[in-house]
Amino acid sequence: MLNIAKLINLDRPFILASQSPRRQKLLHQLGFEFEVIPADIDEDDFSDGIDPVEHVKDLSLKKSEFISKQVKKPSIVLGSDTIVVLNNIILNKPVDKADAIRMLKLLSGMTHIVYTGIALVDSESMKNKVAVQKTKVTFRKLTGDEIEAYVETGSPIDKAGAYGIQDDFGAVFVSHIDGCYYNIVGLPLELLYSTIKEFLSELREV
Repeated sequence: MLNIAKLINLDRPFILASQSPRRQKLLHQLGFEFEVIPADIDEDDFSDGIDPVEHVKDLSLKKSEFISKQVKKPSIVLGSDTIVVLNNIILNKPVDKADAIRMLKLLSGMTHIVYTGIALVDSESMKNKVAVQKTKVTFRKLTGDEIEAYVETGSPIDKAGAYGIQDDFGAVFVSHIDGCYYNIVGLPLELLYSTIKEFLSELREV
């Protein structure tokens, strides 16, 4: 496997401020070695009508800064947040199965937008770099039986918008996408790679 960290000269520990198994899997896919330290940040603390781009940027940065202040050796900390937005309404993770059913019924036959924010922080200097990826996702019309069967698996409960495009059943809900697939999974890989390269270059110029 290609060692991405070596390729971009990542010369310090890398920390993921998230317990998401999907983000961990995607980082492993790129060959990163990293430590997982979840940030204790309330993802549901936002006001109605908030701009989704600013929301994911702010939340991602809060996560990475929260962990950066705790680590003892100079590290690069990655914070990230993914939200689903339908008709300007943010759909976070469902609180229970009934909420998941409600969300999936709203998404059925509709086009929504997935935003993922990524925030890199150098724990030594607290310098940061933040970026956002946007992807449009269209669902086919779902039946009530399909929604209930999917929710019964428990898979939607820990996912924004109550679905995972990488899931066996969630995958067949999506008729087409416009943008980055990995963004929908939870971590836009091309954007992450480009942003880390730029951030490390900026840190070395100081």
